[in-house]
Amino acid sequence: MRVTYSLSLKQMLCALSLAAVSGALLTLALPVRWTRLSAAAQTNAAKPAGQPVVHFEIGGRDSAKTQTFYRKLFDWEITQAGPAANINTGGAGGINGHITALGHEPFNYVTVYVQVSDAQAYLDKARSLGGKTLVPPVTIPTGKFAWLADPDGNTIGLLQPKK
Repeated sequence: MRVTYSLSLKQMLCALSLAAVSGALLTLALPVRWTRLSAAAQTNAAKPAGQPVVHFEIGGRDSAKTQTFYRKLFDWEITQAGPAANINTGGAGGINGHITALGHEPFNYVTVYVQVSDAQAYLDKARSLGGKTLVPPVTIPTGKFAWLADPDGNTIGLLQPKK
């Protein structure tokens, strides 16, 4: 059964706005950690492995309040970086992320980003499995990012490192 999603103009503009902000924030948050994971992935190229989750994003209405909550709850180091706040989880084997308040829908969300070798190829694969492209590949200084919706409508980010 094929699932079809339809978005209103307002929803599409919100998604594109969110994508633009997220792309800019990923540029600030990812370069060091992303490069390290990419190098580690290359050393294990002989073993078949799944694609790693390399980043996460938390959206809330009040960025300062959200930052305080997570800083106190998990002892994360959170530093302001433009409109976003970068999260250094400090955990061995953990990934880093960022917090943002977009000022429009979606107000509250959590998204993970999966590192892939070819964002468009994974968007095509997702579509063949019943998913949908929300944001096609967007070039950022560290590579490309894209968003897809799974058959249930969950948003997943894709990160393609710069070659």
